[in-house]
Amino acid sequence: MDQEMTETRPWDVVEHLETEKEMAAYLDAALEDGDMAVVMAALGDIARAKGMTQIAEKASAIATEEYLEERARRGSREKFLAAMGKVADVQPSDERDRI
Repeated sequence: MDQEMTETRPWDVVEHLETEKEMAAYLDAALEDGDMAVVMAALGDIARAKGMTQIAEKASAIATEEYLEERARRGSREKFLAAMGKVADVQPSDERDRI
């Protein structure tokens, strides 16, 4: 019984990310998962499909947006200023310590 072996290769999502719409849908699915490792893997795949320059800017924007959203959930400017108002004013003891 001679069976012919079929040659296979690993499946790579990059070969299927051809349009902006496909890349956006892929990234949306990763973001919905909620796991940052999945998001970073998806960004890596998109980077390979598209090129690092453009994706670096988008990754930075996503990280910045997530940071700002988290800060907005934690508090407000008023709370920050109230907390800073509780910090004692410290004056340098010597003129050489002044900036």
